[in-house]
Amino acid sequence: MSDIITPILLGIVEGVTEFLPVSSTGHLILATELLGYDAQKWALFNIAIQPGAILAIVVLYWRTFWAVMLGLTKGEPKSFAFVRNLLIAFFPAVILGLAFGSLIEKLLENAMVVAWSLIIGGFAILLVERFARPRDSGGIAEVGVKNSVMIGLVQCLAMIPGVSRSGATILGAMTLGIDRRTAAEFSFFLAVPTLTGATALQLYKHGSEMAAGDAQAIAIGFVVSFVVALVVVKAFVSFISRVGFAPFGWYRIVAGAAALIWLGVK
Repeated sequence: MSDIITPILLGIVEGVTEFLPVSSTGHLILATELLGYDAQKWALFNIAIQPGAILAIVVLYWRTFWAVMLGLTKGEPKSFAFVRNLLIAFFPAVILGLAFGSLIEKLLENAMVVAWSLIIGGFAILLVERFARPRDSGGIAEVGVKNSVMIGLVQCLAMIPGVSRSGATILGAMTLGIDRRTAAEFSFFLAVPTLTGATALQLYKHGSEMAAGDAQAIAIGFVVSFVVALVVVKAFVSFISRVGFAPFGWYRIVAGAAALIWLGVK
């Protein structure tokens, strides 16, 4: 991983796609295929730079994190409900991730799965945008236990590369009647424990495989993904509030179809 350009490119892909409903993992897999890299060699790198994007959420929403922490110390019910909902939504991914970790790792090497997932997910976005009737839900603390469980179960679909963790949680929330902004922010905050846990698990299992120069490449990818995610997340919330998710659905369909054609002829 001594090449500086590669971690920069993959860091940009991670930062742009992590919180958009287009699948960051899927795009990273396709990027390694498109650029001719050894996907297995870069798989650990792709996971290790995710905390850069996570840090972007912490920085952008630091006031919310701080308010919740203060609320917890004061025993405020709304702060406890906020944390409770996120933890409930987080646990299904923990259970399935530990149970099917080996199978998930094998899927991460399959670019064809990514292409089909992009297409199917694109049509799912268009259907939800057409038929869902989201309403103002009052914020993450008001989502409720039942809805949090359902969002957590839907998030597990993102273990299939190309499905998109943010897309699954946002669309799942909207299907339950939660408004776009709250659905997006629920997905952002849920990413903090989910991606941190996934990264920690993979580094624990495969950290010994890292070569001496890998740390530098990961550091570069981390910084790049952080900076790019800062810009993308802020623009994303504004965009979906005005336009919705349909453009991402069409993008997924086109990108998935293009990937299928390219994989078929390469």
